[in-house]
Amino acid sequence: MQINLQHVPKTSYVDLEVLYDTVIVGGGPAGFNAALYAKRKGLKTLLITHDVGGQLENTSIVDNYLGFHTIDANDLTKAFLDHVKSLEVPIITEQYIRKIEKKDGIFYLSMANFDMVQSKTVVIATGGSHKKLGVKGEDEFANKGVSYCAICDAPFYKDKHVLVAGGGNSAVEAAIDLSKWATKVTIVQRSVLRADKILIDKMNEIDNISVILQTSIKEIIGSITMEGVKTINNQTLEEGYIEADGLFVEIGTLPNSLLVKDLVELNGYGEIIVNSNQETSLEGMYAAGDVTNEPFKQIIIAASAGAKAVLSLDQYLKTKK
Repeated sequence: MQINLQHVPKTSYVDLEVLYDTVIVGGGPAGFNAALYAKRKGLKTLLITHDVGGQLENTSIVDNYLGFHTIDANDLTKAFLDHVKSLEVPIITEQYIRKIEKKDGIFYLSMANFDMVQSKTVVIATGGSHKKLGVKGEDEFANKGVSYCAICDAPFYKDKHVLVAGGGNSAVEAAIDLSKWATKVTIVQRSVLRADKILIDKMNEIDNISVILQTSIKEIIGSITMEGVKTINNQTLEEGYIEADGLFVEIGTLPNSLLVKDLVELNGYGEIIVNSNQETSLEGMYAAGDVTNEPFKQIIIAASAGAKAVLSLDQYLKTKK
């Protein structure tokens, strides 16, 4: 899912010659809220993003964002965008940042089209990308049975049979969450379970969770929505089929941190390490949302981190003055 960009100008209210107080890179919940807070603080602000929506593109309905019982993810993205646009925040969309340099206390951000902007601070809010199985039918049935967020979509599978692909902590945690809603939850893992023992023990106490090991999903089958998956046993090479109403892919995420890998400290997962004020190891550079080492990848947490980043950098700019 992707928001219609027809009415989103690729460049609006943008002056490439000005020295901005902050440039926000990323157009998801963290980036949008950072832009909102920066504008309200009276900072010269610019938001640059290629895609609009971030991880909201990977879900259909949101029912755990405060203030909305349920809301279409596309509508929530539009609400975020409209709010930021109403404040006349300069926005450049459909554009990547190819390089960031810092010289004499100023950040220089070069875009893919080789335009350059300058800023006193930068907020990296580039999010993360869910790892995909890479099998036939995965893209076709995305948001039509295939999901990447158990917390987001579990209630939509009440009294149904769902599969969880993966064997790490996130997969077992997803299975536990889903077991509260689904009639049956089946973990399908290509090798063995790698989750922490305490999680596996907790899962084993739940009657409606079963585990199939040494088995890979080869294809997702369905018509209008997903109806099941084709599998193969990695030891016997026996092929099989599992009928199910949904599939939750829980094989990890990849932080979109390549842009700053040589500028800031990353952890072993490639996530940007930030402190409680969203500060990175590079003075004047902040990060928020799924690209950071924040353990809980949720819309509301990303949005709040964007606010924290700007409140922090605003204090930083005041001390610099």
